[in-house]
Amino acid sequence: MLAEDALPVLPEVAGACEILGIDPLYVASEGRLIAVVAAETAAAALAALRSRPLGANAAVIGSIGDDPQGLVLLDTSLGGRRIVDALVGDPLPRIC
Repeated sequence: MLAEDALPVLPEVAGACEILGIDPLYVASEGRLIAVVAAETAAAALAALRSRPLGANAAVIGSIGDDPQGLVLLDTSLGGRRIVDALVGDPLPRIC
């Protein structure tokens, strides 16, 4: 389960995605890391990431459960819930 409000999306990125009608979850994000750690070590892992300059915006964005099996769900900032589908087709063109 992901929490939309917990995703560290920069305001500039959110604004550009809104103008273009793009979901920021499907935009190329080079230099990003998703670490899956046990719940009891999450605070220590987060502190370690935040102790580095490039990890200042590190955040716990969700948790793994077993219901419903095989789906990634997102709790939206509006109070809803939706399935985060796998990307189909080509991602946005890269400029690098």
